[in-house]
Amino acid sequence: MKKLCLGLILSLMTHYTFAQNESLNLESAIEKGLENNLDIKIAVENINLSQGDIRIGWGAFLPIIDATYARNYSQEDVTQTLVSDPEPRIIDNAKSRTENFTVAGIYGFRPEAIVVLKRLGLLEEISQLQAKVTVENTIAGISTAYYRLVLELQRYKVLERTLELSQARLDIAQAQYELGGAGKRDFLTAEVDYNSDLSLLKTQNQIIKAARINLNELMALNPNAEFAINDTITVGDELRLLDLEESAFMDNKQWLVIQRQENEAFLQMKELQVSRLPAINLNANYVNNTSNSDAGFLLQNQREGFNYGGNVTMNLFSGFTLNRRIQNAKVQQKIQGFAVDQFEIQLKSDLYRAYNTYLNNRELLVIEQRNYAVAKESSEIALERFRLGIASYLEFRDAQENLLTAENRLITSIYNIKEQEIELKRLSGGIFFENSFEPLDLPTED
Repeated sequence: MKKLCLGLILSLMTHYTFAQNESLNLESAIEKGLENNLDIKIAVENINLSQGDIRIGWGAFLPIIDATYARNYSQEDVTQTLVSDPEPRIIDNAKSRTENFTVAGIYGFRPEAIVVLKRLGLLEEISQLQAKVTVENTIAGISTAYYRLVLELQRYKVLERTLELSQARLDIAQAQYELGGAGKRDFLTAEVDYNSDLSLLKTQNQIIKAARINLNELMALNPNAEFAINDTITVGDELRLLDLEESAFMDNKQWLVIQRQENEAFLQMKELQVSRLPAINLNANYVNNTSNSDAGFLLQNQREGFNYGGNVTMNLFSGFTLNRRIQNAKVQQKIQGFAVDQFEIQLKSDLYRAYNTYLNNRELLVIEQRNYAVAKESSEIALERFRLGIASYLEFRDAQENLLTAENRLITSIYNIKEQEIELKRLSGGIFFENSFEPLDLPTED
């Protein structure tokens, strides 16, 4: 059996469905996604195909043996004229039978078969790395979608608290209006602001549903699967660029794929060059042949025995086709070399871009934390002043909106840091360890 291990044995054929309020954390979301994700299943089957190609490649070193059994019958009217007897000899309904049994073995050795086997092994390694790339991208996608849902749930709570403040303001304005302490305009304005905040809450509920569907899609679940998330977004220790860069050029799976594709292009060229060497062909046959005939000098003829031989072949001229194919292979190898250099530049650039964004978001987080503390205190003071009738509704509403903006910016800043952490871990090849998983152990022969 082929197995896909990711710290634990994941059954690729098991599908999970959620109960109405089943709790979901990041680790279980990733496990379910890896079990159900079809891209991963396709990647694993591609590995199986590569392993099958290797087994086919080994067949080039084994002989081919064919067995043939044939039996033929005939019934003819025969007229024979012999030198010794000028009188024609007529045989009506002359019967003949031929029985033949042959076992033939052929063994051919071509030197390029060794290079082909090496190249097939390299292709199998590439398919394993590509499967790991798929798993890493799946983990990163699920992690990002999971934290996006957490962010939208937190925004919903912020809007709920904002609505509570609007409700409190509406109650105060209504009481003041009914007692004659304030005009109807203030009461109506408070009601409009309350309805506006309620509308934002309803819209946020729709955004949460869309975020759930996105996460369900990555986990290959039903779009309407429901689950409870009781989680927050936490910021990890500050990452170091030098460590990330060193890890990226050792563990980034796509980087390793590009390098091995360059090696594969080199082996393709060597395969063509080695094909110029002589090929050895050996053959052996066992023959058992029996013929019976009513007409002719021999009534029965039986042959049994072995014959064998061999030859050495070498191509001397093929219309310069082989030379042109070798030249094309050299060009392909050069192209792959350029691809390696290009990906190195791209990987380093992606890493630096993500890290600069990461550092900037960490700096913004400090500012947003201070800003939120100030906005919260200002909102509390404005609410109390509004209760006492000292502050106007505009002052209170302004403080309320400042608090909503500050809290939204704070939780968004935390999410942005987490998003960049995931991307940096993916680029550096450490996404498995980020999510407490061991490196992927892809299918091997039992």
